[in-house]
Amino acid sequence: MRHVWSVVSDFSLLLLAGAVTALIWCNLSPDSYTKLIDGVFWENSFIGHKHAHHGEVVYELSIHYLVNDILMAFFFAIAGKEVWEAIWLKDGSLRGKKAVTPLFAAGGGMIAPVIIYLGLASLFGSETFSAVANGWAVPTATDIAFSYLVGRVIFGRGHPAVKFLLLLAIADDAAGLLILAIFYPTGELAPAWLLMSVAAVVTVYTLFNWLPRRLDRGRQERPFSTFMRKRLNFWPYALAGIVSYFAFQESGVHPALSLVPVIVAIPHSDRAFGVFTKPESETDLLNHIEHLLAVPVEFILFFFGLANAGVLLSTIGVPTFLVLTGLLVGKPIGILLFGWLAAYPLRFGMPDGMSVSDIMIVGFIAAIGFTVALFVATVAFETGPIQDAAKMGALLSLFSAAIAFLVSRLFPVKRIA
Repeated sequence: MRHVWSVVSDFSLLLLAGAVTALIWCNLSPDSYTKLIDGVFWENSFIGHKHAHHGEVVYELSIHYLVNDILMAFFFAIAGKEVWEAIWLKDGSLRGKKAVTPLFAAGGGMIAPVIIYLGLASLFGSETFSAVANGWAVPTATDIAFSYLVGRVIFGRGHPAVKFLLLLAIADDAAGLLILAIFYPTGELAPAWLLMSVAAVVTVYTLFNWLPRRLDRGRQERPFSTFMRKRLNFWPYALAGIVSYFAFQESGVHPALSLVPVIVAIPHSDRAFGVFTKPESETDLLNHIEHLLAVPVEFILFFFGLANAGVLLSTIGVPTFLVLTGLLVGKPIGILLFGWLAAYPLRFGMPDGMSVSDIMIVGFIAAIGFTVALFVATVAFETGPIQDAAKMGALLSLFSAAIAFLVSRLFPVKRIA
């Protein structure tokens, strides 16, 4: 568990360092911050922000695009890997009856914030509602790294509420990936391009995963699979990822999600080693790749915080209030209500040693939207005051950790080391 703590701390602290740096920099020198982050450093590139210029499609690459649309693909690949393991593997944490209550709670933790966000927005009038309505998904997010960090401190590493929180956060991530793909396209949708991604995934799976295993049947030494692992390693899947990225870019679906389909093609053992745990280096190729990406993704999250958290404190406004209320009020209410509904009226039960008050505390912890909420805010709104105000709501959701600590004192938690 020490490694779990170390990884989550690194992910969280580097991200927080980048966000704090951006916040200070932007408020001290907004022009220099904007010029660096949003300034185009490569015109007429083959990737980047796409727009029409004299009747031709032109791509322009900025640091903001490089971080959000390219580098963050590796972050979502790791998130997608955890979701895939939880759903697909025989011992996956989101399979069977044991996952029903956390899944219900996760659903409530997404539905309630949307209702509160849109309901409150409507009270501000039709003009305000129209301006902010597209941000309905911002308060549905849960930052899995920060939430695990806080949950670990409050409950201790052995408390069943920590696993409950992780299951909930994984389900939240899975739904978040679908929301990004379906409701937040980066341009005019051209879904036919996604067939290129599908073709790349099927090809690489067939030639470099299924076929070697097929040829190795009855051979204890597994020569073909060993050759693929030792000689070709991750390169065929990297090539498939590049093809998938181009397909997503052209399809209008956010390209940061482009590596997620490739995950299912990569060889994997029939068991999961757990969220955030260090994989045994020779277990399987997918865990090996995740291990290689761990440190780079830590620094990617630093640059993500740096590129997205640069907002002026003066931009706090209605969107900030809506995002914060959706997270700090909607998340706990939805998680508590749906978790209780699944556990008792529907009789799916609660994990041994966990109480209803624990679900309430988990709800406040899950209200930390931060990373994914920031990301959704950047794709939900055009650059400007509304986007900045929504981002501020995502940043301020970190205060939900303090509320969770306070609630844990009002409803004492028996920590399990």
